[in-house]
Amino acid sequence: MSPEFLLTSLIIVASPGTGALYTIAAGLTRGSRASLLAAFACTLGIVPHLLAAMLGLAALLHASALAFAVVKYAGVAYLLFMAWQTLQEHGALSVDTRPDARSAWRVLRDGLALNLLNPKLSIFFVAFLPQFIAADGAGPMARMLELSGVFMAMTFVVFALYGAFAAAMRDKVVSRPAVMAWLRRSFAAAFVALGAKLALTER
Repeated sequence: MSPEFLLTSLIIVASPGTGALYTIAAGLTRGSRASLLAAFACTLGIVPHLLAAMLGLAALLHASALAFAVVKYAGVAYLLFMAWQTLQEHGALSVDTRPDARSAWRVLRDGLALNLLNPKLSIFFVAFLPQFIAADGAGPMARMLELSGVFMAMTFVVFALYGAFAAAMRDKVVSRPAVMAWLRRSFAAAFVALGAKLALTER
């Protein structure tokens, strides 16, 4: 495994984005178990993009303006929905003192959808990973799966660390209504900003 791949992947994964933001929100409001579920869901959301890249669908997204726009604006709409939910008392930043199966399912659903509706991930697997696969090497698909597995493992670990830190701060945050109100506005603004960034993304 090349140091360049590991370093670049770490920078990409650790950079604040939709998945990291969502995992932190889950840790702050629902605790460490929910933050792990969020990290897992965001990691699982990478799988369809990997499959799309291997099946050539990502190349279609890259080549077709319409296909890319459809996925992109679906992602933008979902980010705006998350922003609206975050502002609500019972939304994404609602404090859950006794997480149940329904709450866990909601964490998994939203985390999966956030990454699933991000077309940049498919383009990432088409444009980034092949740089680390030798053109004349044996088993390029196996090599791609290996690199993708490392990237996904790195994603889960980094997001889980973000979530664990947020969960550790939970008691100091949820007991202060003024802090929670500020957090709701801040997270909602962050989701809107990420939606605007995605909307301006070109193929």
